Formats: sequence, C-alpha cells, structure tokens
Amino acid sequence: MTPQSTLANASTFEKYKKPTRRERFLAEMERVVPWKELNVLIEPFYPKAGKGRPPVGLERMLRIHFLQSWFNLSDPAAEEALYDMESMRRFVGIDLGNEPVPDETTICKFRHLLETHGLGERIFQEVNAHLEEKGLRLSEGIIMDATIINAPSSTKNREKKRDPDMHSTKKGNQYYFGMKIHVGLDRESKTVHSLVTTPANVHDSRMVEQLLHGKENAVFGDSAYMGKTEEIKGKAPDALDLPQTRGTKNRKLTAEDKEANGLLSKTRSRVEHIFLIAKKVFGFSKVRYKGLPKNTNFIFVLFALSTNLHMVRWDLLEPTGA
Repeated sequence: MTPQSTLANASTFEKYKKPTRRERFLAEMERVVPWKELNVLIEPFYPKAGKGRPPVGLERMLRIHFLQSWFNLSDPAAEEALYDMESMRRFVGIDLGNEPVPDETTICKFRHLLETHGLGERIFQEVNAHLEEKGLRLSEGIIMDATIINAPSSTKNREKKRDPDMHSTKKGNQYYFGMKIHVGLDRESKTVHSLVTTPANVHDSRMVEQLLHGKENAVFGDSAYMGKTEEIKGKAPDALDLPQTRGTKNRKLTAEDKEANGLLSKTRSRVEHIFLIAKKVFGFSKVRYKGLPKNTNFIFVLFALSTNLHMVRWDLLEPTGA
C-alpha cells in the first residue's frame, strides 16, 4: 500500500530522524502478514459500494484492526492514535492532506463484522496455513496449557450483575473471575496451532481432544493433564502421554518423579512464553469486551498476529535478506 504523499505526512523536512521501535515493528509486520490471502478471506463478507457512502477500503480497515490488536487500542483510541501518530497512518495508508481517519463507529462496525461471521478464527487458520506453506511446518510434538484472563467482577453496571459468560475459579489460594484460553503449542516452532476458549471454571484437562490435531508423537503438559491417556490415544494413537506428575496425600513424589518433572518442564515451559507475550508485551491481561464470543474473536486474531507471526518473523524475513 503506497499512497501518494503530501505535506501532511511528509518527513523530508526533518533533518534528524531515527526509526522508533514502533516503526521497526510495523515495517516487519508489513512484510510478514499475508495481506493478499486475508483480503480474499474477508472480501465476500465486506460491504460493496452502492447508493450510499462508499465503504472504506477493506485492507485499510484490516490494518486498523490489526493495530488495535498489537497496541491494545479500543475503537475510540484507535481513531485518536491514527490522528496522533504518523507511523501508524503510514502503515494504514492514510494521508491527512487528502482524507480523514475512519471514525470510531466505522472501526467498531468492522470489528462487529469479523465477530458476526467468525472471521477471527478463520484469520488464525489462514495465518497457520501461511506459516506451513513457508516451511514452518507443525512438528509432531504438542504442549498443552491454559491461562486465565481476568474479567471485571463488579456488579456496578446497568444490569447490576456480572458477565454471565464469565465464571469464578480457584487457583492455589486465590480466586479469579473471568475466562480461560486453552492452547496447543507446536514444540519446535513455538507457534499456537489450536486454541479454545471457555469460562474460567472449566478444567484444563477437559479440552485435551479439541487441542490435538491427530498426528502427534508426544503430548506434553503440566500435572493438570494427568490421567488423560485414553483421550489422547483416541485422537492421536501414536502419541506418548508425557504430563508432569503430581504428588498426592497418599503418594508423595519420589526422587525419580522430581527428576522426570524437571526434564519435562524444560519442554513444557515453552508455552509460558506465549502467554507472557500475549499478556505483557501486547497487553491482553484482561478481557476486552463483554461476552465470550467477542473476546474469542479478538483472541484468535491476537494469537495469529502477536504470537504466531511475531514468534517466527525472523524466519519469514530471512529469505529476503533482512
């Protein structure tokens, strides 16, 4: 996307200029995101030009939606950021000398379009297909884990009640209210190939079959996945069941158990890095919207862009000499 430049966004008069981390990040994402394939995916659902005001270009709206995911922006904040930051306008292809930024209502309507047609999950699948096509294939090992995303527990709202899609759960001695993200992580590339969301009170082990693709030769997980050998064999017959072992009141962990847990944790802990990126780097430590479906759509886009593409961007850029 190379729009004509005007004095409104020209930087030729700046004598001293240093690329910022945001500019470098956007330049990388510009090159690794499969724009053509994603446009083709969404185009059948996007409004066509008719008698009314012509719609904003599809790719432009898609780029704005991706900025929201990368920089943790609400609809109004996305509009404000585009007016404020020249690097974001350049990424989207907006020239303030010729046109305004799409308003927050337009941005919101595009997000609702993706939610209505379940396009977040299809974007996730398309990105994974793109990575496989580029030679970043799924290995035969999977690491399963889940993380809690907090939701507001207050009832000080119009309905005087909590979000009915969210539930409470206890972890250790602490109670949490919100939802869970369950993932299946490729052991070698450290990209997420399967993802399921549930209320927070659903136990991690109940999502085992939904996270497997069937060709695994090894399944890793923490002690929450103990005793799921039958479910794993039913979906992936050749897979070894390799969860960490948990001690009980009647059976303490032996020295051999502790040594085995230590070895398994070196592999299993890779999934924690993915959750760290999503929560700390890209800011998804709390739910963004009310209801599980809206948050699920957002999470699929977030993990497609901010974990999968972000994790392997150097492998995708390498053939071009970057």
